[in-house]
Amino acid sequence: MTRYYGYAGKILRVDLSSGKVEKEPLDEAMARKWLGGRGFNSRVQYYELRAGIDPLGPENKLMFGVGPLNGTNQPVGDRFNVSAKSPHTGILGDSNSGGQFGTALKYAGYDQLIISGQSEEPVYIFIDDERVEVRSARHLWGKDVWETQEAIQHEIGDSSVHVAAIGPAGENGVTFASVIANLARAAARTGMGAVMGAKKLKAVAVRGTGWVEVKDPDRFRELTRVFRERIYQSPDFRSRALMGTPRNVIPLNEGGFLVTRHFQTGVFEHAYEISGERLAEEYNVKPKACFACPIHCSRYFVIPPGHRFAGEHAEGPEYETIGGFGSRCGCGDLDVILHANNLANRYGLDTITCSEMISWLMELNQRGVISSRDVDGLDLSWGNTETILALIEKITRREGCGEWLSRGVRWAAQYLGRGSEKYALHVKGLEIIQGEPRGMKGYGLGYAVATRGGDHLRAEPFFELSGDTERAREWFGIPEVALRLEEKGKGKLVKYFGDWCAVCDSLNVCRNTMVCMLVMLFEDVAAMLRATVGWDIDAAEVQAIGERIVNLEHAFNVREGIRRRDDVLPARFTDEPLPPDSGPSAGQRVQLQPMLEEYYLERQWDPATAIPTREKLVALGLADVDQDLEQYRQV
Repeated sequence: MTRYYGYAGKILRVDLSSGKVEKEPLDEAMARKWLGGRGFNSRVQYYELRAGIDPLGPENKLMFGVGPLNGTNQPVGDRFNVSAKSPHTGILGDSNSGGQFGTALKYAGYDQLIISGQSEEPVYIFIDDERVEVRSARHLWGKDVWETQEAIQHEIGDSSVHVAAIGPAGENGVTFASVIANLARAAARTGMGAVMGAKKLKAVAVRGTGWVEVKDPDRFRELTRVFRERIYQSPDFRSRALMGTPRNVIPLNEGGFLVTRHFQTGVFEHAYEISGERLAEEYNVKPKACFACPIHCSRYFVIPPGHRFAGEHAEGPEYETIGGFGSRCGCGDLDVILHANNLANRYGLDTITCSEMISWLMELNQRGVISSRDVDGLDLSWGNTETILALIEKITRREGCGEWLSRGVRWAAQYLGRGSEKYALHVKGLEIIQGEPRGMKGYGLGYAVATRGGDHLRAEPFFELSGDTERAREWFGIPEVALRLEEKGKGKLVKYFGDWCAVCDSLNVCRNTMVCMLVMLFEDVAAMLRATVGWDIDAAEVQAIGERIVNLEHAFNVREGIRRRDDVLPARFTDEPLPPDSGPSAGQRVQLQPMLEEYYLERQWDPATAIPTREKLVALGLADVDQDLEQYRQV
């Protein structure tokens, strides 16, 4: 029997059509090539999904993946990836979440769960170490995420069982439905909850009682100490530990690039009212961490007496939810934002896409394109709290206008017409985050080229916000890389951090720690893998793993029809400058094409088509992928 270090050593397959359960030994050569989590899942998407399949059909496969550092006491976070072909975008689908669920899956003995087929009746999967059952979920269908977790834990008789579930949004086929683990940990982007709903899979419940063995415990312990010290010494540690991601609201507002009223300006007059500082002072009662993380950047809040929704409590929210239901919609009412956060978690909704739907409607109303008559009589004036909450309900149930809003802004704009497409802010069908690209140019490039659509987490070029021109000169030879309003060198930056984020998501550690705080670099990951897994690996091989994953994901999208013409940003960001009231970012717009040219050059992709070159794919050990793509190069 093979002895595994770092890995659990098994891949679990469950076919919902037949109820068949299979366990496969983990192939170590495969693991070294794809590392874990995102890499494992993207490999299955490419090699096991036929091009052009229906994302909501039985041919699609849903994967939960973890990496070699999950379940150890390393201090850089513990996460998991959920992946499938996206019903929201029609291309590669993937989402990432933290908390405890990934560790539970690893302790149960599995590095990846692959779910195929489609059940005729609602079911949930219960993984109890070696015992794996497909159980009826007819009594759970219709319940929200919180009710579902409580019911499953009661049924099993163990409140420590970890549950990843969908709510009514996933059941009803909302294409941006999320998977929620541990009540509030959202794998939200690209509609993985809709895939679960189509498979009639209500939840995955895991109880794991095992452990993870490392190859060199003494060296692992020393590296863990070093990285923990780097976390504590980081200038970001205190604010992250106190406020988490909501700490971003005030700095972005002061810099003039806080997304406000659907990206019409970069300054929000009510920024303090929805800030991380106010949350910490008036609402937060307890910090919370993902498994083994010393930062504790998540928080429990309680809405104080005398406020609307007084007494309501939960974990969260993150910056994206605050910015989305807050400044993006022109809403300065923190109580309503917190309540909306809870609704999204209970119903299983991606708050980024949901807030785009609402703010898009509000701008269309502002410009006279639509009126309340188009949205069941709702008042679409900026910041209307009743409308925000009502639209969350309508979208979840696909009632009234919620029916055509439930498929995302690209589809909704095509349905509505009237020139509304001009204001639909997405890339490849995925809605833009609460990050103004005119105020951070590298992020804008990252949105344009991300393999899951308009997203920042595929690259997370946070370094451009550092202002550290000396390190930029040392790393990239271009000091402007460290300046957010400069475009020079951003192709190099996004390529580098694209590879880095692929490594992070495959290790299944936290980007806030690994990327934004720069606690570990490629050479540090190599050292950690030598101690954890026992591989003789160096920094160059680690980076090549990340680059291999990005190229494979891009190849998946090429098969689905994606080309250079799709690597774009909405015209608002390239043609319209930020207005004069946007402070230091006023007058800025994104000059995308020069950055794209530099990016393709760095990636060694054909600049005419954005298809990876034969030389690059062969160098990455992807000769078979090169052969697959040859037919597309001829078109």
